[in-house]
Amino acid sequence: MNAHQDWLETDFYAVLGVAETASDDEVKKAYKKLARELHPDRNPGNKAAEERFKAVSRAKDVLSTAKTRKEYDEFRRLSRNGAFQGGQGGPGGAGPFGFSGDVNLNDLLGSLFGGGGGPTRGGRRGPAMGPRHGADVQAHLSLDFVDAVNGLETTITVGARQVKARLPAGVMDGQTIRLRGKGEPGVNGGTPGDLLLGLSVAAHPQFGRHGHDLTVTVPITYSEAVLGAEIEAPTLAGPPVRLKVPSGSRPGRVLRAKGKGAAGHDLLVTIEVAVPQHISAEERALVEQLAVLEQQRASPRESDR
Repeated sequence: MNAHQDWLETDFYAVLGVAETASDDEVKKAYKKLARELHPDRNPGNKAAEERFKAVSRAKDVLSTAKTRKEYDEFRRLSRNGAFQGGQGGPGGAGPFGFSGDVNLNDLLGSLFGGGGGPTRGGRRGPAMGPRHGADVQAHLSLDFVDAVNGLETTITVGARQVKARLPAGVMDGQTIRLRGKGEPGVNGGTPGDLLLGLSVAAHPQFGRHGHDLTVTVPITYSEAVLGAEIEAPTLAGPPVRLKVPSGSRPGRVLRAKGKGAAGHDLLVTIEVAVPQHISAEERALVEQLAVLEQQRASPRESDR
């Protein structure tokens, strides 16, 4: 099948479930919703979902670029007006739009939209088209937190193609990266388009992100906060890192462990004072003594008045 042959028989708006007047944002939202529902990772072994995912991806490829969408809309308008009618389908006859079965649709589109070449009929070509740049395509990929932080090489399904891609370390949730030359192939020696890959990054149960730095929260005791201490904080990969908690540290204080994050970035450790839910009689007696001593100090709430 030619690169654009499915334009003859597919309503890409219906595939995405949007109107022909849908805005670019509406097309994008419809695609993202369907891509999440139909992604092979969520439907392992489901051939129907896999084929539907390919169809949705192809529809987005066509409708996501203004130039390609304009050409597709004009082609549909001409077909509705009967511009391509005349003749019966079947071997040696005319196809569904009045052309013989061996019509090269890329040549047809070139003649309609300024490519300079006429359609192929029965093996006879019009003037040769010049090189045409391939269309950019869009796809979506869900990533594990660790893979997003460290980067990875993977294979992505784009329409009916398998595309190898290398993602750099530190990609973010919601980011779109451009993979040069991974889009639609060019025509007549033209350069291929790009793949615009939207990313979703799963949350981690322990670590977070602040820019390119990793974040983690570590609980400490009241005495460690008051007197100071040395504590251990977990790292994403490798042994824990030891940090000094200065005396008088308040909850929410952030300690920076340089180079202990990922890809040479830092680890930001937020300390949290843990309040025990159950204490022994001895601990209660000591806390009560502390409460008596604290009454001799000005209330910390005085500063808030």
